[in-house]
Amino acid sequence: MRISLIQVASPDNETSNERRDRVSKMVLGTDADLVVLPELWAAGYFNFDRYSEESEPFEGRTVTDAAAWALQLECYVHAGSFIERGSNGGYHNTAVLLSPEGRVIHSYRKIHVFGYESREAELLSPGTTVTTSPSRLGRIAATTCYDLRFPDLWRSLVDSGAEIVVTPAAWPLTRLSHWRLFTATRAVESQILMIACNAVGEQQGVVLGGHSSVIDPWGNILLEARDREGVFSVDVSDDIVKSVRSEFPVLGDRRPVLP
Repeated sequence: MRISLIQVASPDNETSNERRDRVSKMVLGTDADLVVLPELWAAGYFNFDRYSEESEPFEGRTVTDAAAWALQLECYVHAGSFIERGSNGGYHNTAVLLSPEGRVIHSYRKIHVFGYESREAELLSPGTTVTTSPSRLGRIAATTCYDLRFPDLWRSLVDSGAEIVVTPAAWPLTRLSHWRLFTATRAVESQILMIACNAVGEQQGVVLGGHSSVIDPWGNILLEARDREGVFSVDVSDDIVKSVRSEFPVLGDRRPVLP
């Protein structure tokens, strides 16, 4: 399968509509089986004062645009995440995956909302559920950014059958070493194909780290982007997860933790 990661910059002097138009051209220029975007790329993660204004219902512009891209490209599109305006009036950091037929086949509301030097935890409500979804690429799931730091969530995904996990992020450059550490660790300990797409550029004085990556269950870095906006692609064996789990069946050796 061919995977294309789209690193997006969300500069303060650009409107979300301008950004959506620019990103649409980047997406439609790809040739992949799966296209992935970063966390809150349209609104800009650090634009906290605009969260309410940039919020949208679940089937708002982000989902409808992604559905159109998926249909035109005949591929899966993980639209990163957007600020979802829930029916109860609350807001969520919501990730979606569209099928080549333009249907939403997986969604995830970020469980671990971030509070350190961030207003996300103040403004957004955390999700409460973890699921996986079948696809022609394998059983797929999503986490978002800060979720990388919580191994129990990843164990739940594996127990639910996850083989591929897509993680959109807005991870700062100052903690780039943590980004690299956690993406590799989660791939190896969960024996999954890790697809991590990070934002780039500067938002409200914070520089995003980029270095989006695709990492196989052995911890091999199949693709690592740098710190610029653009499209980065790699071809990955369709059976990489099944072959690693068969050759080195570590997940079957798990034992209950003693009290």
